[in-house]
Amino acid sequence: MNRARLFLPVTVFGILAVVLLLGFTLRDPKLLPSALLGKPFPAFDLPVLTGAPGERASRSSLLGEIRLVNVWATWCPTCLAEHGELMRIRRETGLSIVGINYKDVSSQARAWLKEYGDPYDFNVVDGSGDLGVDLGVYGAPETFLVDAVGVIRYKHVGDVNRSVWDDEFAPRIAALDDSGGNAE
Repeated sequence: MNRARLFLPVTVFGILAVVLLLGFTLRDPKLLPSALLGKPFPAFDLPVLTGAPGERASRSSLLGEIRLVNVWATWCPTCLAEHGELMRIRRETGLSIVGINYKDVSSQARAWLKEYGDPYDFNVVDGSGDLGVDLGVYGAPETFLVDAVGVIRYKHVGDVNRSVWDDEFAPRIAALDDSGGNAE
């Protein structure tokens, strides 16, 4: 019986090592599939962060052009890291970017945009996180590519940096442009 006890730690260690090894061999931990790909952007009716008092936006506000929809917050350090790239994209491409200010304090979000710049056409305030739940958001930042008729064509979890822009978003946007803004 004492000999069996000696092998217990070795056995537990072996099982743990196998589990960790399998976990490290996953292709891309940022690759989180979205059930919404190819489906309409969820309906919403939310206040606008920097608009006139009482101004609201809805799903219909997204229609008519290809857009990036970026989920961000002031409490998110990665959002700050990606902000310069969003500013560059807006400046160099003119692409419409819409923000979803996610579970944040609106006054802090307005101050943040004033300090770092505002690449967004508009921002909606998702203080409760309900729109985030409808979108299957795991956290901030997450960015969706939405076509001109409001269908989600791509979802990226994590920051949008130059490499992600060049490799993931730009080719998809070019394909949408070639099809008139709608891949269907």
